[in-house]
Amino acid sequence: MLSEKPAGATVREAGPEDAVCGVTPRWVALPETVEEIASVLRACAERGLAVVPAGGGTKLHWGPPPERLDVLLDLCCMNEIVEHAAGDLVVRAQAGVTMDALASALAETGQELALDVPFTEGTTIGGTLAAAVAGPRAFRYGTARDLLIGITVVLPDGTVARSGGKVVKNVAGYDLGKLFTGSFGTLGVIAEATFRLHPLPADRRWIVAVVEPPRVSESGPCQARELAAMLAAAQEEPSAVELDWPHGQGPIWMTVLVEGAAAEDRARTLAARMGEVVTAVRDEPPPQWGLIVDDRLLAEVRFPPAALTEVLDAVHYTGFSLRGSAVAGRLWLELWGEEGRAGEEDEERVTGAVAALRDRLEGCGARLVVHATPYESVQRWGRVGALPLMRRVKERFDPGRVMSPGRFVGGI
Repeated sequence: MLSEKPAGATVREAGPEDAVCGVTPRWVALPETVEEIASVLRACAERGLAVVPAGGGTKLHWGPPPERLDVLLDLCCMNEIVEHAAGDLVVRAQAGVTMDALASALAETGQELALDVPFTEGTTIGGTLAAAVAGPRAFRYGTARDLLIGITVVLPDGTVARSGGKVVKNVAGYDLGKLFTGSFGTLGVIAEATFRLHPLPADRRWIVAVVEPPRVSESGPCQARELAAMLAAAQEEPSAVELDWPHGQGPIWMTVLVEGAAAEDRARTLAARMGEVVTAVRDEPPPQWGLIVDDRLLAEVRFPPAALTEVLDAVHYTGFSLRGSAVAGRLWLELWGEEGRAGEEDEERVTGAVAALRDRLEGCGARLVVHATPYESVQRWGRVGALPLMRRVKERFDPGRVMSPGRFVGGI
């Protein structure tokens, strides 16, 4: 039991509002320092208590329910920007800092962390790293793994480990940052992170276009793929090329972001090259730019950009809406329709649709992962070739299986 507060950390009894995928913990711990996180994890390890870390809760329902859950480790009090070296374009912050709070603080010095998060508020640094979420501008600036240059983690036995530093350089040895990014809280707790920053763009323009869906059976050209290939290599260097395909049928909306000096001139040059499909050049993003609208059933598709036509053809008329990057090879799929909004989807139908779509996507070199689903019968992961290695890493870091047990691929 956690009848005594570990090294000063606040601990309270949990309630139904603290449940993770329907599993309610016994206690909620609210550490305020790295040392308090370590103290909580040591106490849990000694007692064999299972722990799930939590940030803003925006993605806490992603993944399967934990096999067991004793302590929810709420990092909301780990909300300080520890250091901002503006001259070095580097920031170090605690895991509970929200991305919007960080953006506001950095903007005061004309800088930004070029990670676009898919929710408008509440998303934290720790959650963004743990879920390895990539936004529209990952094409130009890279993902969280690319922008992360240092990390402080607390291992399941309470050991504090650090990797990298506060300067932009290669890290020799074991890269904890890359290992913990995308681990969904199964290896330990991300406590602090250090990122490489960029200057805020002097200007931004969005080019909005409408393209026709692919017609693979007719062996004709695919507007989306041809335009994406041209834009990816363009000297005007767009920061993002996003597709938005409501309902997976009808025309596809394509939005191109151009940032930096002479953004308007560069955008208009690109728009002229794109031709008559362009409907507008705007100084504001379209609604829902880079956002996840409904993640009650949410899938992510990763694919070689050259396979864009085949991916779009596979999604056509499947009952999913599609949004994401045509040039970075990452797309979100959300279930749409009246039954999706009401949460009354037929489990057998949805399970079959996901399985059929995965088969088609794997045939063109793409991979589909279901992040969130209300149905246990939906196969979330598909084939994972690296699963034996991932299991060995889990055994190395968490042999007692106390960190988010069962929340990741293969029951890790």
